[in-house]
This record gives sequence, structure tokens and C-alpha cells, in this order.
Amino acid sequence: MTKQEIIDLLEDSRHNKIKVAIVDIDGVLRGKYMHIKKFISSLESGFGFCDVIFGWDMVDESYDNAKVTGWHTGYPDMPARIDTTTFRQIPWEDDLPFFLADFSKENNDEATVGPRALLKRVKAKAEEMGFTPLFSQEFEWFNYQQTTSELHQKEFKNLTPLTEGMFGYSILRSSENSDFFHDLFDLLEEFNIPLEGLHTETGPGVFEAAIQYSDIVLAADRATLFKSAVKEIAYKHGIIASFMAKQNKELPGCSGHIHQSLWDKDAQQNLFFDINEKDCISKTMQSYIAGQLHCLPLLLPMLAPTINSYKRLVEGAWAPTTLTWAVDNRTTALRVLPFGEKSSRLETRVVGSDVNPYLAMSACLAAGLYGIENNLTLSTPQTIGNGYKNTDHGTLPTNLWEATQNMKNSDLIKSFFGEEFVEHFCLSREWEWRKFMNEVTDWETKRYFEII
Repeated sequence: MTKQEIIDLLEDSRHNKIKVAIVDIDGVLRGKYMHIKKFISSLESGFGFCDVIFGWDMVDESYDNAKVTGWHTGYPDMPARIDTTTFRQIPWEDDLPFFLADFSKENNDEATVGPRALLKRVKAKAEEMGFTPLFSQEFEWFNYQQTTSELHQKEFKNLTPLTEGMFGYSILRSSENSDFFHDLFDLLEEFNIPLEGLHTETGPGVFEAAIQYSDIVLAADRATLFKSAVKEIAYKHGIIASFMAKQNKELPGCSGHIHQSLWDKDAQQNLFFDINEKDCISKTMQSYIAGQLHCLPLLLPMLAPTINSYKRLVEGAWAPTTLTWAVDNRTTALRVLPFGEKSSRLETRVVGSDVNPYLAMSACLAAGLYGIENNLTLSTPQTIGNGYKNTDHGTLPTNLWEATQNMKNSDLIKSFFGEEFVEHFCLSREWEWRKFMNEVTDWETKRYFEII
């Protein structure tokens, strides 16, 4: 739709307001309702939005180490520009109009530390190289029969899962909650987040959904809005949906695998497929894989951004721990799926469900482009069998601090994303680590209180 068509639609709307949101560094939507008239007048000039959303963490506690904004700047309004291509209507809010916006620095929507702006910059690099990146993301998440009030009253403990038992791909469990299942599939479709599939996954009350592939920025929009939409739809059913990466040490974690492919300029030919190469893996794809293997230890916080992320990345829990790749092997960091001219793609399995999709897709694409641009050869042999046991070519960092220091001190990663973004993001991860280290956990109390 053109801008004028959107204006005409809004002026004829039965609604007198719209919802607009900006994505923060953690991938959380921060937004508000705006009057239709105010919104229309903002389409050309933009509107002011407090830049505190890049000056505090996911629980609204102000960073004491941020430089882009803070008490030292007074948390001013920053110009925000509405991206009219993101127009949607929210079917569970009576088709209320919805838009995403980006902060704008000196009228340049892509010159900020914002995650969406970063992805646009990386996409532009791909296009300069003659590539059209098509991506998609899939998510696993837990569902609980609780309200938000009950969640806090119970202090997030002893929650009631939507269903009991370990029952992946269950027809019975999906039928048991068919109203919720159908609402998820159908309302997400109406919200322009079309799913390829939706099913139960291993674990009590665990679902998995795969979003249809698209242009990379649209894919990240869909993935980010998916997480928020699922939570909002769940509320309507008296359910709490959680995308925390590791809910319980006894259960598998929740993934957010990213599927990716590079196509030609017109998006007509999949450049990852070559019938004349072994396993049909093109030279382009081989270099892309090599780039990711090289960069994974350096940009891991963009794929595993929280303290909890690293509880998922453990042996035998369906999440990778080693710098490995293989064709259709779910124990490796990179799973190659070269089985069709249209469907040939790479699945990066390091990514958890707690991720910011814009940052994760930026990391995957930038690393792959580095491999292509530098003509890296795929010297790491394909893993045969158990990828957890193949440590010959390295392992992933085991906690957020270690991973963040790798990224913070990497000139290569700064060359990908710019020093301002890397500094801000790494400072935010160091803040997260310090907040965790200041806490006394239940584990410590149970282990040390009586005996020592």
C-alpha cells in the first residue's frame, strides 16, 4: 500500500487510534497508542519517542554504563519515523491498525544503535554484493495455565503447564487445546505472520512454530512480532507463554533456529544450491558456512543474549556446543539442508527463543557474507554422527561474560556492525552479567547455608 492509501484507510477507519512500537536492544516491543490525526501528521515529520528504551534493561532499570543515552543526556526524545511497509491490523484487538517505527538520527533511519536499523545496514551490504537474503525463524516455547497476577503471586514457581507429560508432535494434545491452537495459526496469519507449521514439542505445555520465509527484514519483523503476538493471544485464553531459553534443567531448552539462504538480485535463483557440487552445496554456501563457523565465537551474544541462554547450550539437550556443521544433523551448530533447488538453506541451531531476531539475523548474515567476501574455504570437515563429541575445531563460549568479552575485543565484529553498536550492545550484556552476579540464588542457599 502507498502512504496515501494508508492515510485514506486510516481516515475511513472505525478506530480513532493506532498502535505503534519500536524494538529495544533485547528485542522487546516498546510502544504506545496514538490518535489517528497525530499519527497521520507524523507520517512525514516523524514523532518524538523517549530514547530511554536504549538506556534501560528489559525490566526498566537504567544502565549505569551506557553512553548513547542516560542520566548524562537527560533521556531526551529522539525522532522516530514510522515504517509504513509494516502496516498490519491486530485481529485480537478488533483489527486495530499497527505499525513499527525506527529511531532516526539526522533523518537517517539506519544510523542508530537500533536493532532494526542494524539489520537494514547488513541487508544493504548483501544487496551491494548482489544477493537477496531470504530468512525465516522457528520458535519453541512453554505455555502455562496462569494469569500474570498468579505468575507474580507464585514468584514464578510451581506453575501449571498447559498440558502434562513429554508429548512431542501430539495430535491428542493439540486437540485438547484446539481453540488456542487454531487461534494461534489463524490470527497470526491475519496479522501477516504466516506459519508453515505448528505442533507440540517435547516437554509439558511446549509448542513449536515455524514462520514462512521472506525478505530478511520482513522475516525479523515477523519473528519479533510473533513472540509478542503469541503472548497476547495466550492472554485471551488464560495462558502465559514464555520464550525463556531454559525453563528447567531437566527439560530441553527452547530454540529459535534461523533458516537462511541467499538468492540472486531478482530472487529467482537460490545461490546455495548447485547440482554439480557434493551434496549440492554451492561454493557460495560453502563460504557462507565457513564464515559463520569462523565468527560464531565472536558474535555469540547476538545469538545467545541472556544469562539463561547458556543453560540451554549444553550437551545432549538438542542445542549445540561445538563449532561443527553437517547435512541434516541436529547435534551440530550448523545444519545444512541442501535437498532442493528452491528449499536449499542453512539452519543456525545456536539461536535460542530468547533472542532478539534483528540481532540474530544480522549476525548470521554478516558472518556468512564475511566468508563469501573473503572466499573462505570450508576446511572444517563435515561431522559424521554426534556433534557434541567433535571438539576438534573448537567449542562455543560457555557463559555470557566470556562470550561478551570475545565480541567486545573483536575488531572483526566492529567492522561488521560499527564501534558504536558493538560498544553499546556489549555494555548492555556486561550490565546483565553484573546484575546476575549481584544476586544470591536458591542454588547457593541450598548448597552452602547449612553445611559450610
